[in-house]
Amino acid sequence: MNDSKTSGLRSASSSEPLRMLLGEPPRERADAARNRLKVLAAAERLFREKGVDGVSMDAVAAEAGVGKGTLFRRFGDKSGLAAALLDERERELQEAILSGPAPLGPGAPAAGRLAAFVDGYLDYLLGHLDLVRVSETASPGARYRIGAYRFWHRHVEILLAEARPGCDAGPLAHALLAPLAAEHMATLVGAYGQARARRAVRTLALG
Repeated sequence: MNDSKTSGLRSASSSEPLRMLLGEPPRERADAARNRLKVLAAAERLFREKGVDGVSMDAVAAEAGVGKGTLFRRFGDKSGLAAALLDERERELQEAILSGPAPLGPGAPAAGRLAAFVDGYLDYLLGHLDLVRVSETASPGARYRIGAYRFWHRHVEILLAEARPGCDAGPLAHALLAPLAAEHMATLVGAYGQARARRAVRTLALG
């Protein structure tokens, strides 16, 4: 990374470039909004009772009392449904990063904010591991096309540029986020349990 680009990342407010990555929720008709809430409530209920892998889109449509066509047009497939369920939780973490108290929010040194982000992201990931895994593995490279991933990457890139002046922050941010992939974490949790998996990933990410 050249000096001017690194300097630009350091001098920018962390909130300013990140805000631009957050889209406004789409406006929708009242009946469409009601159907969306019914579907999300039904999916959350079924996923909690039977697990994400044990629930079909047909079952979600039946539970919500909507037509299968409505469900597929709105969400596409199970990964789209998972992403919609995760959206509120992602926005909570994003808002904490943008305007919450330090060290997760602004006002702390970059290294402290980076550690707080890893801890906050692990809380989010481990709390919704199956849903995140479905959303990230729907197709090859799906994780990197998700809007939330672009937000996490940009945030980490900015913090790395501040904490390690002159580093190649873009690829380093991808490398730091790699062990936080849901498929990787699910494998670790299955083999070692949540506490050991969390400790291992945190140690790897933060040194």
